[in-house]
Amino acid sequence: MTAKTAPWLGATLVGLLALAVMLNFVDRGAIGIAAPLMSKQLGLSATRFGLAVSAFFWTYGLTQPFIGALADRWPAGRVLAVSVALWAAATLLTSLASGLVMLVALRLLLGLGEAALFPCTSKLIAAHVPQARRGLANAVVAVGLALGPAVGVLAGGVILARYGWQMIFTAFGAVTLVWVLPWLAMQARLPVVTSAAQVPSPVRALLKRRTLWIMGIAHALANYGFFFVSFWLPLYLVKSRGLPIATMTLLATATYVTQAAASLGWGQLSDVLVRRGGNPGTVRRWLCVIAELGSIAGIAGIALAHGPAQLLGALMLTGVFLGCLPTMVYALGQYHAGPRDAAGWIGVQNAIGSVSGIVGPVVTGMIVDATGSFTGAFAFAGLVCAVGAAVFALALP
Repeated sequence: MTAKTAPWLGATLVGLLALAVMLNFVDRGAIGIAAPLMSKQLGLSATRFGLAVSAFFWTYGLTQPFIGALADRWPAGRVLAVSVALWAAATLLTSLASGLVMLVALRLLLGLGEAALFPCTSKLIAAHVPQARRGLANAVVAVGLALGPAVGVLAGGVILARYGWQMIFTAFGAVTLVWVLPWLAMQARLPVVTSAAQVPSPVRALLKRRTLWIMGIAHALANYGFFFVSFWLPLYLVKSRGLPIATMTLLATATYVTQAAASLGWGQLSDVLVRRGGNPGTVRRWLCVIAELGSIAGIAGIALAHGPAQLLGALMLTGVFLGCLPTMVYALGQYHAGPRDAAGWIGVQNAIGSVSGIVGPVVTGMIVDATGSFTGAFAFAGLVCAVGAAVFALALP
């Protein structure tokens, strides 16, 4: 059941959620923007840097099922407000990191704070947005997901060049704290869904559902290419391509802005197809297949591009297809879970999906250190996308 939420309030809800997602990816991706200077100052090899990136997903992934279950039972809006304040504090404190151990500890705290975001977001969308509009709602949220790296790279690149890497974390964390104020004012006006039929399923019951495990695996495979581009693109452009920080900032920003615009287009397309009679699960599943195959072409293009023009074209092509995947995987999860179990389901699904965030950065770092280039890392990312296309096409009901 979806609560009867006034359209203006639903739009405000989705807009603030999109802003939270944008800030989420600004803050978690700050380490990638700071990497060119931070890695040198802290003495981090590619493998050690990959370990620091991976640490975020240890707490982010492992705690999501429990936080999702909590958000199914407690007001999801309040759970989200506390989590945002926690991850903002972790971002601020990262400016004080003096070595790998402290950096890993703060990434663990950041992961714990950000773990509530997508379970709470899915719970709130499933409860307050009708099924035929959820493609667009998730697309707006995915715009925030794509704009996070774009805004982060653009603002962070300027800060990095002028003030150093520590100021990136100070500025980003402070801005995130401000978001809590309008959120608390808005969520107090949301209608409360109370019904015996809405008692959520326990996590152990959700874990018995085969579709949830398939969605989690599909989510992990979809995440790999996105995380690969988000965390490694600035370092790749500066170190492997030899681009100055200003050029890196422009190219990376163009990639993420393209992804944001594409998210809206994919979301609108899925809603149109559903309103014309298409099954929501079938429509969004096959859009994921198309996006995974397109991501292979984009990632290969980045690795093989000669000159700035070809590189920009390949980056923007990658952004087009990466814009589809976050929109669809969350909409699919909400569809299979229903409003009652949306937070718990997405908590488990995103926990499994976070495996690529735990393993991927370390694998990439090891490949780069062992071979001295990103070629093998690009090839492996393309292979993961191919497996993802197969899972969406053949395994997901």
